[in-house]
Amino acid sequence: MVTADTARTIVGIIGNVISFFLFASPLPTFVKIYKKKAVEEFKPDPYIATAMNCMLWIFYGLPMVHPDSVLVVTINSIGLAMELIYLSIFFLYAPNKGRAKVIGWVALEILFLGVVAACTLTLRKTHAQRSDLVGILCVIFGVLMYASPLTIMRKVIKTKSVKYMPFYLSLANFLNGVIWVTYALIGFDLYILIGNGLGALSGEIQLILYACYFKSAPKDDDENDVVKPSELQLSGSNGPARPTV
Repeated sequence: MVTADTARTIVGIIGNVISFFLFASPLPTFVKIYKKKAVEEFKPDPYIATAMNCMLWIFYGLPMVHPDSVLVVTINSIGLAMELIYLSIFFLYAPNKGRAKVIGWVALEILFLGVVAACTLTLRKTHAQRSDLVGILCVIFGVLMYASPLTIMRKVIKTKSVKYMPFYLSLANFLNGVIWVTYALIGFDLYILIGNGLGALSGEIQLILYACYFKSAPKDDDENDVVKPSELQLSGSNGPARPTV
């Protein structure tokens, strides 16, 4: 007989695998940047946002905040490492303005996390109080990240073309949300449930749009109509990106 803890661990491991591939989805973008030695029109915004999201979830999963959340910490630690690699590559080939933006935002994020950590550990004495404070912040940032695909969805509806919204990325986003919702329900974690419930809903809407418009997609590949890579990566990240687990 499989216990609830065992089932939750298995589901969490599956979630880690799916989330890893989502975090890895921007790799082609940075291979292109490396080969051309230039960032062109790519923007660091999605990776800056995902890094902040990962840092908050890592802090949320620490034993002094929310015990028994090892799998939450592992995948977000991997995600954070990958986002920092992406940002390092961007920094290496970006003009001075882009480099200043990366340094400025990363510094602000570290400062913000330090303030959150200090307030949480000094002003909140129990695990429940700390989980509530950090969990609410995680959900807020998660909502902002899950709202990012709205730009792509609007473009799909307007152009009646799904070339702006890769099917497998939308499917992965949906499956990622469903897996982590299941994980949250087994041990009941309200904040993981809310964040990933929104992610699953976002992915489901993207799949419905794909089903509605994939037959009517134009055959031409006019470069002027193709979505900017940075915009596409933002939708794919949900936030990397972004998975809020």
